[in-house]
Amino acid sequence: TVTGLRARPRGRVAAELDGAPWRTLPLEAVVRAGLAVGGELDRPAARRLRRELRQVEALAVARRSLHARDLSTRRLLERLDRASVSPAARDEAVSRLTRAGIVDDARFASTRARALAERGYGDSAITADLERQGVPEELWPGALAELQPEPERAGRLARRRGRGAATARFLAGRGFSEEALEAALGGVTSEGRADSTSWFDQEAG
Repeated sequence: TVTGLRARPRGRVAAELDGAPWRTLPLEAVVRAGLAVGGELDRPAARRLRRELRQVEALAVARRSLHARDLSTRRLLERLDRASVSPAARDEAVSRLTRAGIVDDARFASTRARALAERGYGDSAITADLERQGVPEELWPGALAELQPEPERAGRLARRRGRGAATARFLAGRGFSEEALEAALGGVTSEGRADSTSWFDQEAG
């Protein structure tokens, strides 16, 4: 029989069974498991408490994982797996966080794509990163659509760095498409005059 539930700091509760100290438990688990003074801690009640304790643990791991940075659903699931959270508690924790809007793959994709674009990366590099981060493929186009068009971003970098082979190599290495490079560099000859010959044709010659 539960004979005492006393509040402790940091959201903890000291529980007594049959007049003797038993365990200090998270308040959330006590409430969700339905523990109450005078109630019996029989097998069904003990199972409910264990389930809620696993859930509280899963949410604690998730909060720590999300404290420093946002994560995709897949990345958060992987973090919980590495922390040896049970599959049922893991899935329930992620489901609750998703329903609350704390975990949102579309938001994560948009934020991540925007940050990479601001750091000078092209669309191919951005989509490769979204894939590595575990963002579902169907969300990639929407994240890219929110960005300034890739040729315009390439043009801004070209104006800053100068139009030439070194800039072309830089942009290609940053994942800009051939079309974006041609739009940014293709109309300038070595003398600086507008020309219909593309930059790639000039380099090939």
